Amino acid sequence: MFLVGHVSTTDGTAIPSDMMIERVCNENVRQQVYAAPSGDFSMQLGSRNDTVLDATGDPGTFVSVAHKDPAMGIPRRDLTSCDLRTSASGFRSGVFSLAQVNAFDDTMERIDVGTIVVQRTSKIQGTTLSATPYRAPKDALKAYQRGLEAQKNGKLVEARKHYETAVHLYPSYESAWYRLGTVLKKQNDNDAARSAFTRATTINTKYLPPYLSLAEMAFDANTWPDVLKFTGHILDLDPLNHATVTGYIVDLDPWNLAEAYFYNAFANYQLRQFEDAERSALKAEHVDLLTHFPQLHLLLSGIYVRKNDYANASVQLQTYLKLVPSAKDADQLREQLAQLEKLNDLASTTKPKQD
Repeated sequence: MFLVGHVSTTDGTAIPSDMMIERVCNENVRQQVYAAPSGDFSMQLGSRNDTVLDATGDPGTFVSVAHKDPAMGIPRRDLTSCDLRTSASGFRSGVFSLAQVNAFDDTMERIDVGTIVVQRTSKIQGTTLSATPYRAPKDALKAYQRGLEAQKNGKLVEARKHYETAVHLYPSYESAWYRLGTVLKKQNDNDAARSAFTRATTINTKYLPPYLSLAEMAFDANTWPDVLKFTGHILDLDPLNHATVTGYIVDLDPWNLAEAYFYNAFANYQLRQFEDAERSALKAEHVDLLTHFPQLHLLLSGIYVRKNDYANASVQLQTYLKLVPSAKDADQLREQLAQLEKLNDLASTTKPKQD
């Protein structure tokens, strides 16, 4: 038998890698597991031998503690006296009573306890966190949490209803407006989605996710000035944009700005502002170590061609083809790469020799 569930944050941002879920029975810790990066977790209850975390190992390393009783199966009624407890650095501990689960049938192989929502105790690095969950009325927070659960399960109509309840009860709930916008966008109600994202930005100009969503919608619509407006706001608040970067950066903030830099670079390129395009594209490349936008290298190749820098244009195009070897236009791009390499060789042979 498995106990499965999901951990989500009140603001919808990513959970940390050390998010632990413990099964506590009669004040004794009986089992410990780490949540996956997606927030999902699973506890196997296949025997009376509880599984406890090996404190000397890495997350996900477990050791079975054997007891003399070899009998298999944990009586489900015994679980009603247990709680699930979450813990992670920077978060308030959360407790979920298994007594809330309506039925424990001994024949069941899987019990889904649903979503356990956790709250941060302090602001994360960067400006991506909404502070309103700490001020939202209880009913609004409950509606928001139900919206997160429904959205996670693909129930968009239900999620929309809960988010609309949350913003009705608390109109200043910017993260709920943002989440409502994401649902509306998936439902192809773009005008309503844009309005929800915009409402979130008017409540808190330092809450950046809705700005990125608006930039993405402007990108899809080829409205390049709007892309620059929304991404410009994000980049103005990013310390990286005001620093000289010479190496690669692993951004520990769970919200990665590579997309914002990419959209900004592409819009500048379309508006023939090539110096600004190159600057933003290189920033995107430096923060893109984990997410990797193949299109970024195609864009950089085009920028370098404009500068007659055929060597770097070739390198970027080679990188793109390595990342997307089966691209629809791969054959055409390989021909373009061959031409760039010829141009580079020609430029090298005709370059004046220095004394």
